[in-house]
Amino acid sequence: MKWRPVRHVLRLLVAASCIGLARPSAADVQLVIATVDNGQMRQLQALGTEFERANPGVHLRWVTLDEKTLRRVVSADLTTQGGQFDVVTIGNYEAAIWPRRGWLKPLMPEADYDVADLLPTIRNSLSYRGALYALPLYGESSILMYRKDLVRKAGLTIPAVPTWQQIAGFAARLDDRAHDVHGICLRGQPGWGINMTLLTPMVNAFGGQWFDMQWRPQLQTRAWREAAHLYVSLLRNYGPPDAASKGYNENLRLFQEGKCAMWVDATVAAAFVTNPALSRTAGEVGFAAAPVGLTARGSQWLWSWAFAIPADVEGPREALARRFVAWASSRQYVRLVASRLGWRMVPSGTRASTYAEPDFRRAAPWAAYEREAIRRADQQHATLPSSPYVGVQFAAIPAFPVIGDAVGRNIAEAVSGRLSVEEALERSQHSAERWIREEEGAW
Repeated sequence: MKWRPVRHVLRLLVAASCIGLARPSAADVQLVIATVDNGQMRQLQALGTEFERANPGVHLRWVTLDEKTLRRVVSADLTTQGGQFDVVTIGNYEAAIWPRRGWLKPLMPEADYDVADLLPTIRNSLSYRGALYALPLYGESSILMYRKDLVRKAGLTIPAVPTWQQIAGFAARLDDRAHDVHGICLRGQPGWGINMTLLTPMVNAFGGQWFDMQWRPQLQTRAWREAAHLYVSLLRNYGPPDAASKGYNENLRLFQEGKCAMWVDATVAAAFVTNPALSRTAGEVGFAAAPVGLTARGSQWLWSWAFAIPADVEGPREALARRFVAWASSRQYVRLVASRLGWRMVPSGTRASTYAEPDFRRAAPWAAYEREAIRRADQQHATLPSSPYVGVQFAAIPAFPVIGDAVGRNIAEAVSGRLSVEEALERSQHSAERWIREEEGAW
């Protein structure tokens, strides 16, 4: 049967991720958790011993994968009902599609979990037909981070809500190759969750969309041309070398090393670039809203890494999985991180109570920008013209990862100089048209 090789690969991945971990006794229970490799998840893994201590006999096994591999492995396992995972990490995109397929358990936390404390846009993005299907570790939108010392030296003032045209002017003034400082850093690595996560809000800001109400791809419209030309120009003229190979983690390191004058990326990065233990310029980081264009609608993305339970998890394992996802996304977990690592490092973007904490507001100068960006990010109305899809930086349809990856590769080729912007968009339009025809009626 076709699914056997897939299941075999999944078992090998799970086994490889667990090398060096003690095997639980027959009387113990092991929860296998598939998750993404980022800072907040690494914090959770380190603090997971607290959950184990409170639940004797429970052992957490982490399968930590990069974002692309995580999506591929988890979706393959759920498709085949492979049963490799008790808890899976998903985002808004999956939460909009997988419940319709019956892949996930609806989640009904106890009253003391306080569902009403979850920020409405985050809660809605993880719900289907009024029921939650995932509980968020953290939420994020996009934000502009910049070097205040370099801005002062250049005699500039960054507005609270800059435009992309202003950002282009600032990048030209701040670019200082003689001192290894790039005017701006942006995601250039191809992928629907990488460079297209940034470019799509830019297109939204210029008044564009992925598809019109008849599902016709719109990738050669004026909005796409203007946004793509500006994006490519910024990276080719003022971005780091080999910009098309750099995603979130690579740009984070550059900013922490003082090599980016500006960076537009996830609000979650703010905790890491302002941490003196991690960043050389921690005391000189300023913040502003993600840039806007013709409109502010859809100019700030919305995402949450959240925990879900596969539909085939049953019995005592399901009860423990529910207990874990509630714990990892709880107000108590936020306080645990604060007590161990400080309020600067807590997972934010999910609960109103976090932003009500005076200690968090003092430790997180970006907090007001983050909460406002998340509040304004409306997945249902993310484009100036009416669109048939849900999503700010993605279109919540099954074909989108393939379409988004194809467009992302073409745009990266334009950044690298191997294609013109017009050629990249023409190829992207044709790819999108082909996939929409092939997938017509699938959703």
